[in-house]
Amino acid sequence: MKGKNLWMLRQAKYQLKLQLKSFRKDFDLWRRFWKSYDDYGKLLPAEPPPALDDLYPCIYDATGQTPMEPTYFYQDTWAFEHIVKQKPQSHIDVGSFYLFVSFLSKVMPVTMVDIRPLELPLETLTFKQGSILELPFEDNSIHSLSCLCVIEHIGLGRYGDPLDPHGSEKAVKELCRILAPGGKLYFSVPVGDRDVTAFNAGRIFTLQTLAALLLPLQITEQQFIVGRKLQNYYEPSSPFGTTGLFVVTKPNQ
Repeated sequence: MKGKNLWMLRQAKYQLKLQLKSFRKDFDLWRRFWKSYDDYGKLLPAEPPPALDDLYPCIYDATGQTPMEPTYFYQDTWAFEHIVKQKPQSHIDVGSFYLFVSFLSKVMPVTMVDIRPLELPLETLTFKQGSILELPFEDNSIHSLSCLCVIEHIGLGRYGDPLDPHGSEKAVKELCRILAPGGKLYFSVPVGDRDVTAFNAGRIFTLQTLAALLLPLQITEQQFIVGRKLQNYYEPSSPFGTTGLFVVTKPNQ
């Protein structure tokens, strides 16, 4: 218990530092906002400035570049391109980012399975609530399948799923079960130089562990997101800093 308390104290100290840093940044942004408000009012000498009740401050948007999250930006465009090029009659996704799935559903029939229901309906997207540990499909029935940044979370309770130290292994086994011989799985996970369980965020896999985990499926293509770059070779980065993108095929039986 002592170790847990010390860990919580270190985390509290770290979070406090972040909050103080954020406060200083926000103070400067608010000062810039009010200066901009006053300057805008000076451009309207014959009219009152915008009413305070009508203000809608967006103090974080005046950036030098468009803010982007590299993992989802690269992995979702990567998967979209690969799937569309294959022109499958239909596609199944398990738990990937909803924007990726929604856009894909506009160019082909897509069914999405997730443990949590979608809040908004979309006429082109079929949704099935379910678990990756018990997918609602027959053995060897799916020819085009995606599961992006999902299996590393299974069994860690992050999304309300049951705790299971072998959750990732069971999830991969279930994906393998439903994938048809010759079918393709578009798959991504964090990769690193050692296997890590970062409870309750996710797991990191070495490439050797991942290849063994996927058997009898075979990796036929791979790319890597390293920091803010998409490249063809693996390079270690900070925890969760490298994401592997894999086209995985089930051998013909």
